[in-house]
Amino acid sequence: MALDIFIPYWGDPDYMKQTVRSVLEQDSDDWLLTVVDDAYPDLEIQRYMAGIDDPRVKYIRKEHNAGITENYKSCVALATEEVMVILGCDDVLLPNYVRVINAAHQRFPEAAIIQPGVRVIDGDGSVVRTLVDITKQHLVRPRTQGPRLLSGESLAVNLMHGDWLYWPSLAFRTDKIRAVEFRSGFPIIQDLALVMDMVYRGDQLLLEPTVCFSYRRHSESASSTKLVDGSRFAGEREYFAVSAEQARLNGWTKASRAANLRLTSRAHALALLPKAVGRRNFPAAKVLLGHTFGN
Repeated sequence: MALDIFIPYWGDPDYMKQTVRSVLEQDSDDWLLTVVDDAYPDLEIQRYMAGIDDPRVKYIRKEHNAGITENYKSCVALATEEVMVILGCDDVLLPNYVRVINAAHQRFPEAAIIQPGVRVIDGDGSVVRTLVDITKQHLVRPRTQGPRLLSGESLAVNLMHGDWLYWPSLAFRTDKIRAVEFRSGFPIIQDLALVMDMVYRGDQLLLEPTVCFSYRRHSESASSTKLVDGSRFAGEREYFAVSAEQARLNGWTKASRAANLRLTSRAHALALLPKAVGRRNFPAAKVLLGHTFGN
């Protein structure tokens, strides 16, 4: 079974080259790679991909920029294998990633989503430990010594208390991800929204703790840019209200309560408040305060 790896491309060419090389350097040959270029103005990656002589590698360039959500949809529509990955164009696969994901799928074919072990790197590629990631990996994520299947209201409650997933590292059963739609109107939190839609449908998530992925966290990402100005949290607040209603309709009262509480999201906004005040960005400070203490 080949793992279908997709890279929806828009961004720094140097990071992108590292991402592609990390696929080519896998210690398993059971993969396919498709790059879907969302009409990035610089043609450097087009030239780079043309120089790769490997029948498993495909490059597609869109005529017009469609945006990240539409590019995600394109990747899902193009998948031909049982399991697919939508890889970030600045992240790095460790050499064992394909082997770990394929083995996990073979052992737990019922899992719709696989979350492997992740390490975090900065813009220079150095391994880092941020407060956000310490919270995700040691306080919020369920504890396990080996692979563990998660599902139902307990998983929904857990993810509503704190999103410990790393979207670009996730592997999806293609038939399961095709059964849901990427939600419009939530460009920053659309990854969690998609996963939660799958959880509310009854899909299972496999936590496979073997570290095989490097997630790049740096200040230039869209989500990081929107943190200090407070705009990210407006979208989060709207989404959590939607999720609370989904949980209520499922009869999952604990999950609905967790979505309304959004504890780690509130704590995150509160932690950023001193930075906004220090920059004298009082409109952002108002948004952060509203997100922290509002209904």
